[in-house]
Amino acid sequence: MASSAPSRRSTGLGTALPRSDERDLAIRWSGRLSLTARILAVNIFALAILAGSLFYLDSFRHRTIQARMEQVETEVRMIADALAVAPASQRKALLVRLGQDSRTRLRVYARSDAKLMDSWDGAPPTYTLRDPKAEPWTKDAARALDRIVDTLVGARRPPRYSPASTEPLSHWPEAQAALAQGRTTTELRRAPEGTPFLSAAAPLPDRESVLLLTVNARDIRTGIRSERLTLGFILVGTILLSVLLSLFLARTIARPLRRLARAAHRVRLGRAREVDVPTLPARRDEIGLLARALHDMTQSLRYRIDATEAFAADVTHELKNPLASLRSAVDSLDRVEDPALRRQLLDVVRQDVVRLDRLVVDIAEVSRLDAELSRARFEPVDLGCAIESLLGLWETRAAERDVRIAFARPRIATAVVMGEEARLIRVVDNIVDNAISFSPPGGLVEIAAARIGDEVIVDIEDEGTGVPEGAREAIFNRFHSMRPEGEAFGRHSGLGLAIAKAIVEGHDGRIEVEDRHDGRPGARFVIRFPGVVA
Repeated sequence: MASSAPSRRSTGLGTALPRSDERDLAIRWSGRLSLTARILAVNIFALAILAGSLFYLDSFRHRTIQARMEQVETEVRMIADALAVAPASQRKALLVRLGQDSRTRLRVYARSDAKLMDSWDGAPPTYTLRDPKAEPWTKDAARALDRIVDTLVGARRPPRYSPASTEPLSHWPEAQAALAQGRTTTELRRAPEGTPFLSAAAPLPDRESVLLLTVNARDIRTGIRSERLTLGFILVGTILLSVLLSLFLARTIARPLRRLARAAHRVRLGRAREVDVPTLPARRDEIGLLARALHDMTQSLRYRIDATEAFAADVTHELKNPLASLRSAVDSLDRVEDPALRRQLLDVVRQDVVRLDRLVVDIAEVSRLDAELSRARFEPVDLGCAIESLLGLWETRAAERDVRIAFARPRIATAVVMGEEARLIRVVDNIVDNAISFSPPGGLVEIAAARIGDEVIVDIEDEGTGVPEGAREAIFNRFHSMRPEGEAFGRHSGLGLAIAKAIVEGHDGRIEVEDRHDGRPGARFVIRFPGVVA
């Protein structure tokens, strides 16, 4: 039976980590809203605000219809006044001419429900009412779109106007109301094809008849549809442009970020020795900075891994020698009966144990040095005072080898650096200890500390054999040891100068070996630190 648990890989330290690959990474990316989708969503949301202009169109239509209603109300009142002052014999011709000029239909009704005059009698109609069933499908689609928009904006649809062959006064409630109330009334209806159908009625001065004006305002719907079509083209074009720009923006952001994520994923898995982390040199923006920072971080991580592997190999090699010697001495003890030889073998065992203890202590210090320096809180340290505090100890050591110590004391608060005092003292102590051990009897070890420009320089010179030019870099390598002739083997681990260099570099300084400045035999160690700005 297949297990649903994720596969795991060993870290080599007794624990296991979930195993993953690029397919898992892709799944995790797709399981969330991607950056591309977010960019599109934000831009489309902004365009949705533009789509809200449909509500503006509804308001525009309402204002347009309202203005036309006021217009027909004014027209019917003016025509009623004109008919009232016109001679009775000229009213019919005047009604027809005014109807043609205003593109409306004018009718006069008596209170008895009879139609007295009609501007369409003997004149062509000024508007038409179309049958929707006789129109092409495109008109049906347009009306369907009108209904959808009206539903979206919540527009109220006026009542439908149903034309009849005979339309007496009772067919027009607004005309009856005008007669009964003695004032102008208006009404809005919907023509069969959906266009606004406007009517207005005004009582004539005799109060026994009423003037009715009707018009099919097809131009209002035509204007609204034209504006809506223009807005639609603008909206569609804007959406397409926004989508294209969003995809371009997502391509320039999401794609390089995905490449960086996959590279970081491969670095985490450690499946490839050389992972190609893109640096995006052409990008001068934040993503380019991120890519180069990630590349530099990966290179630094690779350097640290290589250094750790090399250190582990060096440690293994250095531990093998005393262990082999210790094992040989222990195995020989069982076969040796001579008491003198047994004492000699026990001395070897003791020396190897001491050597192993020294190696373990120094190796532990080297392994935790970087971490401790990264967490350390640096404070101003006066190197002159720090070195002076160790003079008594150095003079005691030097007296055992008949070596003298000379220290050129700087002025107080001039040789000040930022750092951890205990570590800085350890550096100087290691170098001075080396200088004492290499100095001949009667030799002199000179120590000086001074501020020169922006640097604080510590200078330590001895009168020993010096360091060959070809070995001046190698002496700072781990487990590299060049000891004076006659010194007992195994008294030094070969890590002293390596520790000193690591501490100096951890304080943004550098350490070098040179010839003595006066040309005499001996070695000169120069340590440079950034000085504290006064």
